[in-house]
Amino acid sequence: MASAASAIYFLNLRGDILLERKYKDDVDREIAESFRDRILNARDRDATAVHVPIRTLGSVTFMYLRHADIYILLLTRSNGNAMLSFRFMTSLVSLFQSYFEGDLCESSIRNNFVLMYELLDEVMDYGLPQMTDPAILKTLILQKGYRSDGLLGPGSAADVAAKKARDAAAAANATLAVTGAVGWRREGLKYKRNEVYLDLVEQVNVLLSNNGTVLRNDVVGRIQMKCFLSDMPELRLGLNDQMQDATFHQCVNLGAYESQKVVTFVPPDGEFELMRYRVAEGITLPFKVLPVISEVGRTRLEAAVSVKANFSHKLQAGPVVVLVPVPDNTASAKLLVTAGRAKYDATRKALVWKVPRFLGGAEHTLRAEVTLVAATRDKKPWGRPPIQMQFQVPMLGCSGLRVQYLRVVERKQGSAYKVDKWVRKLCKSGDFLIRI
Repeated sequence: MASAASAIYFLNLRGDILLERKYKDDVDREIAESFRDRILNARDRDATAVHVPIRTLGSVTFMYLRHADIYILLLTRSNGNAMLSFRFMTSLVSLFQSYFEGDLCESSIRNNFVLMYELLDEVMDYGLPQMTDPAILKTLILQKGYRSDGLLGPGSAADVAAKKARDAAAAANATLAVTGAVGWRREGLKYKRNEVYLDLVEQVNVLLSNNGTVLRNDVVGRIQMKCFLSDMPELRLGLNDQMQDATFHQCVNLGAYESQKVVTFVPPDGEFELMRYRVAEGITLPFKVLPVISEVGRTRLEAAVSVKANFSHKLQAGPVVVLVPVPDNTASAKLLVTAGRAKYDATRKALVWKVPRFLGGAEHTLRAEVTLVAATRDKKPWGRPPIQMQFQVPMLGCSGLRVQYLRVVERKQGSAYKVDKWVRKLCKSGDFLIRI
Protein backbone atom coordinates (compact mmCIF):
# COMPACT_ATOMS: atom_id res chain seq x y z
CA MET A 1 0.00 0.00 0.00
CA ALA A 2 1.13 3.55 -0.63
CA SER A 3 0.33 4.11 3.08
CA ALA A 4 -0.61 1.96 6.02
CA ALA A 5 -4.15 1.25 7.17
CA SER A 6 -4.96 2.59 10.60
CA ALA A 7 -7.62 0.06 11.61
CA ILE A 8 -10.09 -2.51 10.32
CA TYR A 9 -13.63 -2.99 11.63
CA PHE A 10 -16.39 -5.56 11.15
CA LEU A 11 -19.90 -4.14 11.53
CA ASN A 12 -23.43 -5.47 11.16
CA LEU A 13 -25.93 -3.92 8.76
CA ARG A 14 -27.10 -1.45 11.44
CA GLY A 15 -23.54 -0.16 11.71
CA ASP A 16 -22.85 -1.67 15.16
CA ILE A 17 -19.18 -2.63 15.61
CA LEU A 18 -18.78 -6.40 16.03
CA LEU A 19 -14.98 -6.56 16.02
CA GLU A 20 -12.12 -4.08 15.63
CA ARG A 21 -8.36 -4.27 15.24
CA LYS A 22 -6.24 -1.11 15.39
CA TYR A 23 -2.81 -1.06 13.76
CA LYS A 24 -2.03 2.63 14.40
CA ASP A 25 -3.10 5.14 17.05
CA ASP A 26 -4.33 7.88 14.71
CA VAL A 27 -8.01 6.76 14.70
CA ASP A 28 -10.45 5.90 17.48
CA ARG A 29 -13.76 4.10 17.88
CA GLU A 30 -15.78 7.30 17.54
CA ILE A 31 -14.49 7.78 13.99
CA ALA A 32 -15.61 4.25 13.08
CA GLU A 33 -19.03 4.86 14.63
CA SER A 34 -19.43 7.91 12.41
CA PHE A 35 -19.53 5.44 9.50
CA ARG A 36 -23.05 4.53 10.61
CA ASP A 37 -24.25 8.09 11.07
CA ARG A 38 -22.57 9.84 8.17
CA ILE A 39 -22.40 7.12 5.52
CA LEU A 40 -24.92 4.30 6.15
CA ASN A 41 -27.68 6.60 7.37
CA ALA A 42 -26.88 9.11 4.62
CA ARG A 43 -29.05 7.11 2.25
CA ASP A 44 -32.05 8.97 3.62
CA ARG A 45 -30.57 12.23 2.41
CA ASP A 46 -28.60 11.00 -0.62
CA ALA A 47 -29.71 7.80 -2.32
CA THR A 48 -26.31 7.29 -3.95
CA ALA A 49 -24.16 7.76 -0.87
CA VAL A 50 -24.28 4.17 0.34
CA HIS A 51 -23.21 2.86 -3.09
CA VAL A 52 -19.88 4.71 -3.01
CA PRO A 53 -17.33 2.33 -1.41
CA ILE A 54 -14.71 5.04 -0.74
CA ARG A 55 -15.54 8.16 1.27
CA THR A 56 -13.31 10.78 2.83
CA LEU A 57 -14.64 12.62 5.89
CA GLY A 58 -12.25 15.21 7.19
CA SER A 59 -8.79 13.65 7.15
CA VAL A 60 -10.00 10.04 7.36
CA THR A 61 -10.69 7.84 4.34
CA PHE A 62 -13.33 5.11 4.74
CA MET A 63 -13.02 2.07 2.42
CA TYR A 64 -15.66 -0.56 2.89
CA LEU A 65 -17.43 -3.50 1.30
CA ARG A 66 -20.52 -5.48 2.19
CA HIS A 67 -20.50 -9.27 2.51
CA ALA A 68 -23.60 -11.23 3.58
CA ASP A 69 -24.97 -9.37 6.65
CA ILE A 70 -21.80 -7.48 7.60
CA TYR A 71 -19.64 -4.58 6.47
CA ILE A 72 -15.84 -4.69 6.46
CA LEU A 73 -14.46 -1.21 7.02
CA LEU A 74 -10.84 -0.10 6.61
CA LEU A 75 -9.72 3.34 7.84
CA THR A 76 -6.64 5.35 6.92
CA ARG A 77 -5.52 8.95 7.34
CA SER A 78 -3.20 8.80 4.33
CA ASN A 79 -3.47 8.31 0.59
CA GLY A 80 -3.97 4.53 0.59
CA ASN A 81 -3.88 2.16 -2.36
CA ALA A 82 -7.60 1.55 -2.87
CA MET A 83 -7.25 -1.50 -5.14
CA LEU A 84 -4.88 -3.25 -2.75
CA SER A 85 -7.12 -2.38 0.20
CA PHE A 86 -10.19 -3.96 -1.41
CA ARG A 87 -8.14 -6.96 -2.53
CA PHE A 88 -7.00 -7.38 1.07
CA MET A 89 -10.57 -7.20 2.40
CA THR A 90 -11.87 -9.77 -0.10
CA SER A 91 -8.92 -12.02 0.77
CA LEU A 92 -9.93 -11.76 4.43
CA VAL A 93 -13.40 -13.03 3.55
CA SER A 94 -11.91 -16.08 1.82
CA LEU A 95 -9.52 -16.66 4.74
CA PHE A 96 -12.22 -16.60 7.39
CA GLN A 97 -14.52 -18.78 5.28
CA SER A 98 -11.71 -21.33 5.03
CA TYR A 99 -11.23 -21.40 8.81
CA PHE A 100 -14.94 -21.41 9.65
CA GLU A 101 -15.73 -23.91 6.86
CA GLY A 102 -18.80 -21.81 6.18
CA ASP A 103 -19.76 -18.23 5.38
CA LEU A 104 -18.50 -15.11 7.12
CA CYS A 105 -21.51 -13.46 8.79
CA GLU A 106 -22.51 -11.75 12.02
CA SER A 107 -23.09 -14.99 13.94
CA SER A 108 -19.80 -16.56 12.79
CA ILE A 109 -17.92 -13.43 13.90
CA ARG A 110 -19.54 -13.61 17.36
CA ASN A 111 -18.49 -17.28 17.61
CA ASN A 112 -14.86 -16.70 16.56
CA PHE A 113 -13.58 -13.52 18.23
CA VAL A 114 -10.36 -15.07 19.52
CA LEU A 115 -9.48 -16.82 16.27
CA MET A 116 -10.19 -13.71 14.20
CA TYR A 117 -7.94 -11.55 16.40
CA GLU A 118 -5.12 -14.08 16.00
CA LEU A 119 -5.53 -14.08 12.24
CA LEU A 120 -5.76 -10.28 12.02
CA ASP A 121 -2.45 -10.06 13.88
CA GLU A 122 -0.81 -12.35 11.30
CA VAL A 123 -2.25 -10.90 8.09
CA MET A 124 -1.31 -7.27 8.72
CA ASP A 125 1.69 -5.60 10.40
CA TYR A 126 1.43 -1.92 11.35
CA GLY A 127 -1.33 -1.57 8.75
CA LEU A 128 0.60 -3.22 5.93
CA PRO A 129 -0.82 -6.45 4.43
CA GLN A 130 1.52 -9.40 4.86
CA MET A 131 -0.08 -12.71 3.96
CA THR A 132 -3.65 -14.05 3.58
CA ASP A 133 -3.04 -17.50 2.08
CA PRO A 134 -5.08 -20.00 4.16
CA ALA A 135 -2.73 -22.87 3.30
CA ILE A 136 0.22 -21.06 4.89
CA LEU A 137 -1.67 -19.56 7.83
CA LYS A 138 -3.04 -22.98 8.78
CA THR A 139 0.53 -24.10 9.45
CA LEU A 140 0.87 -21.21 11.92
CA ILE A 141 -2.57 -21.09 13.56
CA LEU A 142 -3.96 -24.59 14.04
CA GLN A 143 -7.16 -23.60 15.83
CA LYS A 144 -10.41 -24.57 14.12
CA GLY A 145 -13.22 -22.08 13.65
CA TYR A 146 -16.87 -22.38 14.64
CA ARG A 147 -19.54 -22.22 11.96
CA SER A 148 -22.40 -19.72 12.15
CA ASP A 149 -24.54 -22.41 13.82
CA GLY A 150 -22.05 -22.59 16.69
CA LEU A 151 -20.72 -26.04 15.80
CA LEU A 152 -17.07 -26.78 15.34
CA GLY A 153 -16.35 -27.41 11.66
CA PRO A 154 -15.35 -30.84 10.34
CA GLY A 155 -11.97 -31.65 11.74
CA SER A 156 -12.68 -30.74 15.39
CA ALA A 157 -10.51 -31.22 18.48
CA ALA A 158 -10.34 -34.98 17.94
CA ASP A 159 -9.15 -34.48 14.38
CA VAL A 160 -6.59 -31.92 15.48
CA ALA A 161 -5.16 -34.41 17.97
CA ALA A 162 -5.03 -37.16 15.35
CA LYS A 163 -3.14 -34.85 12.98
CA LYS A 164 -0.85 -33.34 15.61
CA ALA A 165 2.31 -34.94 14.28
CA ARG A 166 1.61 -33.81 10.73
CA ASP A 167 0.73 -30.29 11.85
CA ALA A 168 3.97 -30.10 13.83
CA ALA A 169 5.95 -31.01 10.71
CA ALA A 170 4.05 -28.42 8.69
CA ALA A 171 4.70 -25.79 11.34
CA ALA A 172 8.41 -26.51 11.09
CA ASN A 173 8.28 -25.31 7.48
CA ALA A 174 6.13 -22.27 8.26
CA THR A 175 9.03 -19.86 8.63
CA LEU A 176 10.37 -20.79 5.21
CA ALA A 177 6.89 -20.45 3.70
CA VAL A 178 6.37 -16.99 5.17
CA THR A 179 9.83 -15.47 4.70
CA GLY A 180 11.43 -17.59 1.99
CA ALA A 181 11.42 -17.17 -1.76
CA VAL A 182 8.83 -19.94 -2.21
CA GLY A 183 6.10 -18.91 0.18
CA TRP A 184 3.36 -20.59 -1.87
CA ARG A 185 4.79 -24.12 -1.55
CA ARG A 186 5.93 -26.12 1.47
CA GLU A 187 8.87 -28.49 1.47
CA GLY A 188 8.69 -32.24 1.90
CA LEU A 189 5.89 -33.00 -0.58
CA LYS A 190 5.95 -36.60 -1.83
CA TYR A 191 3.88 -38.27 -4.52
CA LYS A 192 4.08 -41.83 -5.80
CA ARG A 193 3.35 -40.52 -9.27
CA ASN A 194 4.43 -37.06 -10.45
CA GLU A 195 1.75 -35.43 -12.63
CA VAL A 196 1.23 -32.06 -14.31
CA TYR A 197 -1.98 -30.94 -16.04
CA LEU A 198 -1.99 -27.78 -18.16
CA ASP A 199 -5.25 -26.41 -19.54
CA LEU A 200 -5.22 -23.59 -22.09
CA VAL A 201 -8.69 -22.04 -21.88
CA GLU A 202 -9.62 -19.29 -24.34
CA GLN A 203 -12.75 -17.18 -24.56
CA VAL A 204 -13.54 -15.63 -27.95
CA ASN A 205 -15.23 -12.22 -28.12
CA VAL A 206 -16.30 -11.03 -31.57
CA LEU A 207 -18.73 -8.72 -33.32
CA LEU A 208 -19.49 -9.61 -36.95
CA SER A 209 -21.46 -7.70 -39.55
CA ASN A 210 -24.31 -9.45 -41.36
CA ASN A 211 -22.00 -10.25 -44.28
CA GLY A 212 -19.34 -11.86 -42.06
CA THR A 213 -16.94 -8.90 -41.75
CA VAL A 214 -15.14 -8.76 -38.41
CA LEU A 215 -15.91 -5.44 -36.71
CA ARG A 216 -13.99 -6.20 -33.53
CA ASN A 217 -12.58 -9.28 -31.84
CA ASP A 218 -10.23 -10.47 -29.16
CA VAL A 219 -9.39 -13.60 -27.18
CA VAL A 220 -9.08 -13.60 -23.40
CA GLY A 221 -7.24 -16.68 -22.21
CA ARG A 222 -5.86 -18.29 -19.09
CA ILE A 223 -3.51 -21.15 -18.32
CA GLN A 224 -4.89 -23.31 -15.53
CA MET A 225 -2.55 -25.84 -13.95
CA LYS A 226 -2.80 -28.77 -11.58
CA CYS A 227 0.53 -30.02 -10.19
CA PHE A 228 1.17 -33.09 -8.07
CA LEU A 229 4.97 -33.04 -7.86
CA SER A 230 7.40 -34.24 -5.22
CA ASP A 231 10.03 -32.06 -3.53
CA MET A 232 10.69 -28.57 -4.93
CA PRO A 233 10.72 -28.76 -8.76
CA GLU A 234 11.13 -25.92 -11.22
CA LEU A 235 8.92 -25.82 -14.32
CA ARG A 236 9.86 -24.14 -17.58
CA LEU A 237 7.05 -23.37 -20.01
CA GLY A 238 7.88 -22.24 -23.53
CA LEU A 239 5.24 -20.23 -25.41
CA ASN A 240 5.32 -18.56 -28.79
CA ASP A 241 5.28 -14.76 -28.64
CA GLN A 242 1.58 -14.16 -29.26
CA MET A 243 0.34 -12.68 -25.99
CA GLN A 244 -0.68 -9.18 -25.00
CA ASP A 245 -1.53 -7.83 -21.54
CA ALA A 246 -0.22 -10.92 -19.74
CA THR A 247 -0.47 -11.20 -15.94
CA PHE A 248 1.20 -13.99 -13.94
CA HIS A 249 0.84 -15.86 -10.67
CA GLN A 250 3.31 -14.73 -8.01
CA CYS A 251 5.30 -17.96 -8.45
CA VAL A 252 6.54 -16.89 -11.92
CA ASN A 253 10.09 -15.52 -12.24
CA LEU A 254 9.35 -12.30 -14.12
CA GLY A 255 13.02 -11.56 -14.72
CA ALA A 256 13.50 -14.85 -16.56
CA TYR A 257 10.38 -14.21 -18.62
CA GLU A 258 11.47 -10.72 -19.65
CA SER A 259 14.96 -11.85 -20.66
CA GLN A 260 14.28 -15.30 -22.14
CA LYS A 261 10.52 -15.31 -22.84
CA VAL A 262 10.30 -18.54 -20.83
CA VAL A 263 7.74 -18.87 -18.02
CA THR A 264 9.89 -20.23 -15.17
CA PHE A 265 8.29 -21.07 -11.84
CA VAL A 266 8.19 -23.30 -8.77
CA PRO A 267 4.49 -24.29 -8.75
CA PRO A 268 2.08 -24.29 -5.81
CA ASP A 269 0.82 -27.72 -4.86
CA GLY A 270 -2.50 -28.64 -6.46
CA GLU A 271 -4.63 -26.46 -8.73
CA PHE A 272 -3.88 -22.81 -9.51
CA GLU A 273 -4.09 -20.25 -12.32
CA LEU A 274 -0.63 -19.67 -13.77
CA MET A 275 -1.43 -16.68 -15.99
CA ARG A 276 -3.98 -14.66 -17.94
CA TYR A 277 -3.49 -13.02 -21.30
CA ARG A 278 -5.24 -11.21 -24.12
CA VAL A 279 -4.74 -11.44 -27.90
CA ALA A 280 -6.28 -8.99 -30.38
CA GLU A 281 -4.49 -9.93 -33.61
CA GLY A 282 -4.12 -13.08 -35.70
CA ILE A 283 -7.29 -14.65 -34.31
CA THR A 284 -8.91 -17.59 -36.09
CA LEU A 285 -12.66 -17.61 -35.53
CA PRO A 286 -14.15 -21.08 -34.94
CA PHE A 287 -17.43 -20.32 -36.74
CA LYS A 288 -18.61 -18.29 -39.71
CA VAL A 289 -22.20 -17.09 -39.48
CA LEU A 290 -24.24 -15.58 -42.34
CA PRO A 291 -27.76 -14.38 -41.44
CA VAL A 292 -30.50 -13.16 -43.78
CA ILE A 293 -33.47 -11.61 -41.97
CA SER A 294 -36.31 -10.13 -44.02
CA GLU A 295 -39.48 -8.44 -42.79
CA VAL A 296 -42.36 -9.29 -45.13
CA GLY A 297 -45.08 -6.75 -44.56
CA ARG A 298 -46.29 -6.13 -41.02
CA THR A 299 -47.22 -9.68 -40.06
CA ARG A 300 -44.40 -11.92 -41.24
CA LEU A 301 -40.65 -12.26 -40.93
CA GLU A 302 -38.39 -14.71 -42.74
CA ALA A 303 -35.02 -15.80 -41.37
CA ALA A 304 -32.20 -17.93 -42.77
CA VAL A 305 -29.05 -18.41 -40.66
CA SER A 306 -26.11 -20.43 -41.97
CA VAL A 307 -23.35 -21.54 -39.56
CA LYS A 308 -20.10 -23.15 -40.73
CA ALA A 309 -17.39 -24.65 -38.50
CA ASN A 310 -13.94 -23.36 -39.48
CA PHE A 311 -11.93 -25.96 -37.55
CA SER A 312 -10.58 -29.40 -38.42
CA HIS A 313 -12.95 -32.29 -39.09
CA LYS A 314 -11.09 -34.19 -36.36
CA LEU A 315 -12.64 -31.87 -33.76
CA GLN A 316 -16.21 -31.23 -32.76
CA ALA A 317 -18.02 -28.54 -30.80
CA GLY A 318 -20.81 -29.23 -28.45
CA PRO A 319 -23.27 -28.15 -27.54
CA VAL A 320 -23.70 -25.14 -29.86
CA VAL A 321 -26.58 -22.75 -29.13
CA VAL A 322 -27.66 -20.01 -31.55
CA LEU A 323 -30.09 -17.33 -30.36
CA VAL A 324 -31.79 -15.52 -33.25
CA PRO A 325 -33.78 -12.52 -31.96
CA VAL A 326 -37.32 -11.85 -33.18
CA PRO A 327 -39.68 -8.87 -32.61
CA ASP A 328 -41.63 -8.55 -29.36
CA ASN A 329 -44.94 -9.02 -31.19
CA THR A 330 -44.04 -12.52 -32.44
CA ALA A 331 -46.98 -14.92 -32.24
CA SER A 332 -45.48 -18.16 -33.59
CA ALA A 333 -42.70 -19.56 -35.75
CA LYS A 334 -42.30 -22.46 -38.21
CA LEU A 335 -38.75 -23.77 -38.04
CA LEU A 336 -36.61 -26.06 -40.18
CA VAL A 337 -33.00 -26.99 -39.31
CA THR A 338 -30.45 -29.31 -40.92
CA ALA A 339 -29.09 -30.41 -37.53
CA GLY A 340 -30.21 -30.27 -33.91
CA ARG A 341 -33.48 -28.77 -32.74
CA ALA A 342 -35.00 -25.29 -32.75
CA LYS A 343 -37.95 -23.62 -31.08
CA TYR A 344 -39.40 -20.19 -30.41
CA ASP A 345 -38.77 -19.05 -26.84
CA ALA A 346 -41.22 -16.29 -25.90
CA THR A 347 -39.36 -15.41 -22.68
CA ARG A 348 -36.11 -14.75 -24.57
CA LYS A 349 -37.86 -13.23 -27.61
CA ALA A 350 -35.65 -15.42 -29.77
CA LEU A 351 -35.45 -18.56 -31.89
CA VAL A 352 -33.30 -20.99 -29.91
CA TRP A 353 -31.34 -23.44 -32.07
CA LYS A 354 -29.37 -26.16 -30.29
CA VAL A 355 -26.91 -28.49 -32.02
CA PRO A 356 -25.54 -31.15 -29.61
CA ARG A 357 -22.53 -32.02 -31.81
CA PHE A 358 -21.14 -29.73 -34.47
CA LEU A 359 -18.38 -31.45 -36.47
CA GLY A 360 -15.46 -29.48 -37.85
CA GLY A 361 -15.92 -28.39 -41.48
CA ALA A 362 -19.68 -28.95 -41.33
CA GLU A 363 -22.26 -26.33 -42.29
CA HIS A 364 -25.82 -26.21 -40.97
CA THR A 365 -28.75 -23.91 -41.61
CA LEU A 366 -31.84 -22.69 -39.79
CA ARG A 367 -34.85 -21.43 -41.75
CA ALA A 368 -37.84 -19.83 -40.09
CA GLU A 369 -41.17 -18.22 -40.97
CA VAL A 370 -42.20 -15.99 -38.09
CA THR A 371 -45.78 -14.80 -37.71
CA LEU A 372 -46.21 -11.38 -36.11
CA VAL A 373 -49.22 -9.85 -34.41
CA ALA A 374 -50.33 -6.79 -36.35
CA ALA A 375 -50.07 -3.65 -34.26
CA THR A 376 -53.19 -1.54 -33.84
CA ARG A 377 -51.12 1.61 -33.83
CA ASP A 378 -47.72 2.67 -35.08
CA LYS A 379 -44.90 1.23 -33.02
CA LYS A 380 -41.19 1.89 -32.95
CA PRO A 381 -39.30 -0.06 -35.62
CA TRP A 382 -37.68 -3.30 -34.51
CA GLY A 383 -34.19 -2.65 -33.20
CA ARG A 384 -32.70 -5.86 -34.70
CA PRO A 385 -30.47 -6.96 -31.79
CA PRO A 386 -27.55 -9.22 -32.78
CA ILE A 387 -27.54 -13.00 -32.99
CA GLN A 388 -25.73 -14.64 -30.08
CA MET A 389 -23.75 -17.88 -30.15
CA GLN A 390 -22.70 -20.11 -27.27
CA PHE A 391 -20.27 -22.99 -27.77
CA GLN A 392 -17.30 -25.00 -26.54
CA VAL A 393 -14.68 -26.63 -28.75
CA PRO A 394 -12.24 -28.95 -26.93
CA MET A 395 -8.63 -29.08 -28.18
CA LEU A 396 -9.01 -25.89 -30.25
CA GLY A 397 -6.99 -22.70 -29.82
CA CYS A 398 -8.08 -19.49 -31.55
CA SER A 399 -5.44 -16.99 -30.45
CA GLY A 400 -2.44 -18.66 -32.07
CA LEU A 401 -0.78 -19.14 -28.66
CA ARG A 402 1.04 -22.49 -28.58
CA VAL A 403 2.76 -24.48 -25.84
CA GLN A 404 6.14 -25.27 -27.36
CA TYR A 405 7.49 -27.24 -24.40
CA LEU A 406 6.92 -27.96 -20.71
CA ARG A 407 9.94 -29.16 -18.73
CA VAL A 408 10.15 -30.17 -15.09
CA VAL A 409 13.51 -30.05 -13.31
CA GLU A 410 14.16 -31.07 -9.69
CA ARG A 411 16.17 -28.16 -8.37
CA LYS A 412 18.10 -30.14 -5.78
CA GLN A 413 19.27 -32.78 -8.26
CA GLY A 414 19.57 -30.36 -11.18
CA SER A 415 18.12 -32.87 -13.61
CA ALA A 416 14.72 -33.80 -14.96
CA TYR A 417 12.75 -36.50 -13.20
CA LYS A 418 9.94 -38.67 -14.48
CA VAL A 419 6.70 -36.73 -14.82
CA ASP A 420 3.43 -37.51 -16.60
CA LYS A 421 2.31 -34.36 -18.45
CA TRP A 422 -1.01 -33.54 -20.07
CA VAL A 423 -1.68 -30.42 -22.13
CA ARG A 424 -5.25 -29.65 -23.14
CA LYS A 425 -7.03 -26.79 -24.94
CA LEU A 426 -10.55 -25.44 -24.77
CA CYS A 427 -12.08 -22.68 -26.89
CA LYS A 428 -15.42 -21.27 -25.73
CA SER A 429 -17.67 -18.36 -26.55
CA GLY A 430 -17.56 -15.04 -24.81
CA ASP A 431 -19.58 -12.27 -26.43
CA PHE A 432 -19.95 -13.90 -29.86
CA LEU A 433 -22.35 -11.53 -31.68
CA ILE A 434 -23.52 -11.23 -35.29
CA ARG A 435 -25.46 -8.23 -36.51
CA ILE A 436 -28.59 -8.81 -38.60
